[in-house]
Amino acid sequence: MAVRAVNGCSILRSASSATSLSLLAFRRRHFQFNTSFFRGSSISQLGLSFPLSRFERKLLYHGGTWSCSVHSLVDSVMEELRTSRKRRRIRATSRVEIATGDALEDRLEKRTLQKGLLLEFKKESDRVLLAVAQKPDGKKNWMVSDQNGVTSSIKPQQITYIIPGVVKFNPEDIGDFILKAQNNLDPALLEFAWVELLEKNKSVTTEELAEMIFGSAQPLESYCAHLLLSKDEIYFTVLETKGSCSVYGPRPAVQVEELQRRKLMKEAAEKELQEFIQLLKSAKAMSRDGKPPKSSWMADEKIRHKIESLESYAIDACKNDDQKRTAGLILKTMGLAKTASSAINLLIDIGYFPVHVNLELLKLDIETDHSEEVKAAAESLLAESPDPDELIRKDLTHLKVYAIDVDEADELDDALSATRLQDGRIRVWIHVADPTRFLHPGNVVDRAAMKRGTSIFLPTATYPMFPEKLAMEGMSLEQGEICHAVTVAVVLRSDGRKILSEKEADDCFPLVYAISLECVRFFTFFVVRHPQARCIAEFSVDNTIIKPTYMLTHESASELLNLDLAEEADLKLLSEAATLRWKWRCQQGATDAASLETRIKVPNPENLEPVINLYVENQTDPTMRLVSEMMILCGEVIATYGSRNNIPLPYRGQPQSNIDTSTFAHLPEGPVRSAAIVRIMRAAEFDFRSPIRHGLLGIPGYVQFTSPIRRYLDLLAHYQVKSVIRGESPPFSAGQLEGIAATINMNTRVARKLSNSSLRYWIIEFLRRQPKERRYRALVLRFIKDRNAALLLIEVGFQASAWVSTAQIGDEVEVRIEEAHPRDDAIYLKEVVG
Repeated sequence: MAVRAVNGCSILRSASSATSLSLLAFRRRHFQFNTSFFRGSSISQLGLSFPLSRFERKLLYHGGTWSCSVHSLVDSVMEELRTSRKRRRIRATSRVEIATGDALEDRLEKRTLQKGLLLEFKKESDRVLLAVAQKPDGKKNWMVSDQNGVTSSIKPQQITYIIPGVVKFNPEDIGDFILKAQNNLDPALLEFAWVELLEKNKSVTTEELAEMIFGSAQPLESYCAHLLLSKDEIYFTVLETKGSCSVYGPRPAVQVEELQRRKLMKEAAEKELQEFIQLLKSAKAMSRDGKPPKSSWMADEKIRHKIESLESYAIDACKNDDQKRTAGLILKTMGLAKTASSAINLLIDIGYFPVHVNLELLKLDIETDHSEEVKAAAESLLAESPDPDELIRKDLTHLKVYAIDVDEADELDDALSATRLQDGRIRVWIHVADPTRFLHPGNVVDRAAMKRGTSIFLPTATYPMFPEKLAMEGMSLEQGEICHAVTVAVVLRSDGRKILSEKEADDCFPLVYAISLECVRFFTFFVVRHPQARCIAEFSVDNTIIKPTYMLTHESASELLNLDLAEEADLKLLSEAATLRWKWRCQQGATDAASLETRIKVPNPENLEPVINLYVENQTDPTMRLVSEMMILCGEVIATYGSRNNIPLPYRGQPQSNIDTSTFAHLPEGPVRSAAIVRIMRAAEFDFRSPIRHGLLGIPGYVQFTSPIRRYLDLLAHYQVKSVIRGESPPFSAGQLEGIAATINMNTRVARKLSNSSLRYWIIEFLRRQPKERRYRALVLRFIKDRNAALLLIEVGFQASAWVSTAQIGDEVEVRIEEAHPRDDAIYLKEVVG
């Protein structure tokens, strides 16, 4: 059997074969000027001009072997073909007019399986093997021995080709046969055959193609032709198939050129991908400190596209199918699962993401910085804005002013003052920062703030509603500096209620909906016995200037209170006023939902092991209660002021729950009872025309007013109230406020979700780092199912669940952290018994 091998530098054929010169005859037949290949006008059409002697001079005889230079033959022909295609297309619009039906079927040889035949079959969707038929297996199947020495049963439809001319092939020779076939493959030969067949509008079988390009249709040559055709995606297409035999036709030239273009693009893309994969592997191998900066991945457009596809895939935010496909291909090529977590870990491994990347921040696509336009506008406001209320501001710089906030607060919105009147009553001043001194609705800075809706406070960073310089240097209250404010002054009665004048009693009758006669009777009784509960207090709302005396943290304010210094009597008065107010609100049905609140600050989140500063605040602490009571008092006064002056405002209320909170009286006061009450609380509601009762706070109306630098709804209230103080009409109608508030509340919910998820991440990361043997005190809040309890870890103010043995609601147990996975928001506790 004659075997021809093409190894990339020479064409060899056994000299001992009876057809040893058939290849030479084939070459003469197909490449001489007087052959059918160039018959008629084909030579001029193709533009081939090399002489036959150029080929013949390269023929050498070496010890029984004929050799010819592939460079002189294949490369020259290919070069001439490429040149000719540049000059013109070969019958670009031609179609292959080939006989169909019976004419094609006549050329398809029906091959029946029998023992010893060599065949190719498809074992899996992308895996093809050679095997030797052994014996029938049932009616249709056959047992075969494949190239790996495995015997298996195959179905007829699995057979892709039966090698002709083989009888009793030895399975042990399959490997050698495959090797010879692989060495004999030269895809360039397909183009030669395609040119001739396209010229003649002829189709070809596998064996006919073997005869054309190899000068023989022996088993090896036929199988080589089959491999070339079955793997070809450019030149030929299947016209007819019968069993394992097929007839192929040459594709039109236009189609071939398009397929070649696509192939080149695919090859270029694959090369590009491999180069990118090498970059990823290189970056992964680097030390944490030596990894390339994030900016380096953005320099090249093609690399940036791939990195952005991975990032979008990691946060489940692919903008199109191309990004999803690209990311999936990268992960697959890297040997990783096509999951978001794989993409996240890969981006962390190459240094593109920090180890503690905030994925929620990326998913929500929140702007973390202000535009240059907004910053420039803010700078201009700081430099040039006059005070529009200068002539009507009250000078309160004589008051001692306490600003109490958390120690890391960047913006200070509010401060407090108090004094005792001669009749023993307490006058309280709530001073609120006045950002509207710089703003008016609709200017550049205002629109940017409206878009954000709120400042976002995360353990790792703060993203302010206003540009930082404007918020800190212009709007915020500062110790020892003259500051502009809106001040609410209130006189309290000795029992914490607001003072009532006769005229106010007539003017301010509360709006109550009577659902039944019983409700009406109760309402009448309530008004007669408790007139002060429906009354407006003695108060004033003014534009002011103040000079904050102290900037205190809650801890330092507590220390001052405990010292009971005579010179700090005003602070003690504030505490007394807060206590009176709290008792009065409780009488009006207020619910105590105070609990433990956790704050975390992470100053260096980019580090592998960043510092985590954790603080747990008890909201029942006297100074925490002091501040919250004064803020609630301010909100109630503004609601009353708005009601009296018919000002559209974002009046906030909360309906009473259908469940009587007294049913929780058996639960211990504090976090246990608060957690039970919070679970039944109904969602807050808004009305933009008149106050609505706030059941949770136990007051007839409430407007958030004390954080205009941090919350846009508070700023809206400032716009409305300050216009009335100036004697102007409010800038917004109730309908306009409602529309704005809908967007603001949506943004606020997003910010709250982000803050909560970030806080949970860092608490779990904090717990993950603690020694495994550490024990934690945990309060049983409730039982979820059986003995699985919701617990409050007292030292960290964090809720989780665990199985507990004999504890009851309100009991304290000890637990240990078994596992903590911040990225998965998962923590596993185990009770420590004994």
